[in-house]
Amino acid sequence: MRLRTFALLIVTVIVIAADGAAQGRRGGRFGMPLRLPENPSYDGGFQFCRIMFRNSGYGDGNGWYVDWPRADINLSYRLSELTTLPVSRTTKGEYEHILLRLTDKELFKCPFVMMTEPGGAYFDEEEASRLRDYLLKGGFLWADDFWGEYAWTAWVTELRKALPSGQYPIRDLELDHPIFHMLYEVRKFPQIPSIGFWMGTGGETSERYGDSAVPHARAVTDADGRMIVLMTHNTDFGDAFEREDNRAYFDRFASEGYAFGVNAVLYAMTH
Repeated sequence: MRLRTFALLIVTVIVIAADGAAQGRRGGRFGMPLRLPENPSYDGGFQFCRIMFRNSGYGDGNGWYVDWPRADINLSYRLSELTTLPVSRTTKGEYEHILLRLTDKELFKCPFVMMTEPGGAYFDEEEASRLRDYLLKGGFLWADDFWGEYAWTAWVTELRKALPSGQYPIRDLELDHPIFHMLYEVRKFPQIPSIGFWMGTGGETSERYGDSAVPHARAVTDADGRMIVLMTHNTDFGDAFEREDNRAYFDRFASEGYAFGVNAVLYAMTH
């Protein structure tokens, strides 16, 4: 159902990172603590679970921490504001967000996990096996923010360690797929650049220029047809969530970024 028009997102800029920066000990980005698996309560509500991974020597990506923690917090806030999905909070009322390695046993407590800049990722045999087990037992991975054919090839090389191509084909998602219509009608798949690229180029959106001109939503399904991996290539939804502090960027990209982001989480949590 349509709870309210998405224009609500443009009314108020909420910088939730300030809320997170006040939490406890330092040690993470923006002074955020590394919220590792021993801390959360796993109360059954939505918790943004982010995968920490090692970078390969041949890939194209800056690391797991890109857009962390503000994207994690802000998307959780929008889900609580715009949907009826239960969203977990800490005892202090802050939105729960968790960092996990693929080898952590708590991985299986997260029905939804996200990776950013996966074009640089490296999986060893154990990590690939755990990812496969997680996905085939009901988990859902969203891999976002990797640009150009080199990053795509590097990511697929690692993904195929877990999900061999003969059994788990990759397909493009057409706009009639239910993920584009869960709560908001997404009629065009958006290309969202990082704020630095957008501002530095005077408004360009393709971070690898001709090599990333077309954004793609792609998926891997299991034997029963259930989507287990969502891949958003040549676009950066994480920055659309993270950068609520810049009004010009927010006005340009937040509406379409959150429309698809909310849809993606709702799809993952209900399929």
